[in-house]
Amino acid sequence: MSSRPSKIVCVGRSYADHAKELGNAVPDRPVLFIKPPSSLTTLDEGIAWNTALGNCHHECELSLRIDRPLKGETDPVKALEAIGAVTLGLDLTLRDLQNDLKKKGQPWERAKAFDGSCVLAEWVDVAEIEAWDKVHYTLEVNDQLRQKGDTSFLIFDIGSLLADISQAFSLEVGDVVMTGTPAGVAALKSGDQLKMTLNGQHQDFVWTTFVK
Repeated sequence: MSSRPSKIVCVGRSYADHAKELGNAVPDRPVLFIKPPSSLTTLDEGIAWNTALGNCHHECELSLRIDRPLKGETDPVKALEAIGAVTLGLDLTLRDLQNDLKKKGQPWERAKAFDGSCVLAEWVDVAEIEAWDKVHYTLEVNDQLRQKGDTSFLIFDIGSLLADISQAFSLEVGDVVMTGTPAGVAALKSGDQLKMTLNGQHQDFVWTTFVK
């Protein structure tokens, strides 16, 4: 398996409460965008951005690793079979810049796909997921709960998301899908300590990182 994905496909506004907190309409079809492999960074490297571009918000997301090629799949159940591993990731967003780009009707890449904008924890075998509509995870910042994820509240279930994505982009082995973030996003500041917890079927998985 490739050590780096060919792409990271991200889903925007996949939780209604998050769409509403940012004043966005709830979509009737998944909102998709892509981060390049150059956006990847590790937990140990921490979080950094060009502060001259304004605030950087955390967006904690259930992330999927594709272990089988997926293209043009119409069956959500079969689409789920392509997942080999899961983890939690941070879709970092330069919010001030994103808002400015949106006002101008321009793409989001400068705010979403910059170097270091994708922080992924270690992969966990897919067997840790008991049911795709019952996945729970949290993000704490400085020991304060910020985000609480529950896939039962996704606008589009995981299988349907993958099937829809595969209609637009061929998913290759090693590619990553970030399934979207629940409400609670907020600006980060230097020195912040972040803890992500994924509730697995057999144990909880806890990962930490920091803002430089």
